[in-house]
Amino acid sequence: MKIIKLNANTAPLALLAKIGSTKAGNMIMQDKMKINLLYIKDLRTPAANILKQDALSIGAELAVEKDTILCKGEKIDAVLIANDKQLKILAEKEKIQPFGLKNLAEELTVIVSKAKSITPQVMGIINATEDSFYQESRFQGKEAVSKIESVIEEGAKIIDLGAVSSRPGSKPIPESVELARLSPIIDMIYDQKLYEKAAFSLDSYRPYVLEYALDRGFSIVNDITGLASDEVARVASKYDARVVLMHMQGNPTDMQKEPQYENVILEIEAFFSQRIEKAKSFGIKDIILDVGIGFGKTVPHNLLLIKHLAHFQKFGYELLIGASRKSLIDKLSPSSVDERLAGTLALHLKSVEDGATILRCHDVKEHVQALKIYNAFEEVVL
Repeated sequence: MKIIKLNANTAPLALLAKIGSTKAGNMIMQDKMKINLLYIKDLRTPAANILKQDALSIGAELAVEKDTILCKGEKIDAVLIANDKQLKILAEKEKIQPFGLKNLAEELTVIVSKAKSITPQVMGIINATEDSFYQESRFQGKEAVSKIESVIEEGAKIIDLGAVSSRPGSKPIPESVELARLSPIIDMIYDQKLYEKAAFSLDSYRPYVLEYALDRGFSIVNDITGLASDEVARVASKYDARVVLMHMQGNPTDMQKEPQYENVILEIEAFFSQRIEKAKSFGIKDIILDVGIGFGKTVPHNLLLIKHLAHFQKFGYELLIGASRKSLIDKLSPSSVDERLAGTLALHLKSVEDGATILRCHDVKEHVQALKIYNAFEEVVL
């Protein structure tokens, strides 16, 4: 007899199929093969004691501070350790319990049910500006269209076109200038029907500019303000566009001046909840969430968001990450913008591991190759 220690992320169904387990049995057992670590903030102590006993009764665990059983404090933080099957059982158990456990049961149900397995896609960045932070992403007119054709050939499934720099310290430009930069490129994309080869996204928060693009083959609104404008929401709804809701603290001019959060994950969750409801109220159905790496965040904030990106799967929408060549990399490993490809790939592949399904990047060919290698591990079982 020999034992082989397997990677914890090995695809459950493929592994079970290898040993000849029945399909019916596989569906039951796969829920026991994924362990969840859930940090529960401000749990009432009576609730903690109930939850701990319920968790222990089914083989799960709740880590709490040592005096929790005495209920000396009103609230505590706790860590729930449970597989998917155990979370489902706990969700049922806690539905009838007091002290806020009914709400926790609803959260557990959402966490288990919303996670999806989606093949990640690459979104290529094309900037029609003169001041984008990465010079190699700047293109105008026919040169931009030529670059778009090139990155589609390299494997980009989405093209994100923008004409307003949102780098830290940048200032907004008039809507007329933005449209003047974009309209020749948009017209050529439309005339050449490039929108039939890839999905086109416009990185803008100006309703008139967005309408111009959506009327000419574009299908995605990439709004760094997260639908702050009702008019943008109306335009997106009118064209039945997909909408990227991005989180940003402050605005590009001041967003990196000592950004602070009490809890960056929970505050962005609250932001998404509010903006998703707004989107739905305008009839927008197809939503993508972007935590906004580098938009009003410190290095620790950015790393926390990438490491715990799976938290945002609870909303049931695709997750976009855009850390391409950003200064975050320089702060972790001193480097110029031209030297940040390796750091970008590391951040983006970690994001995929934790739930990202769209990678917004400057280097399409390298990202497509990296994803092919990354996905190859999914096909290897034992």
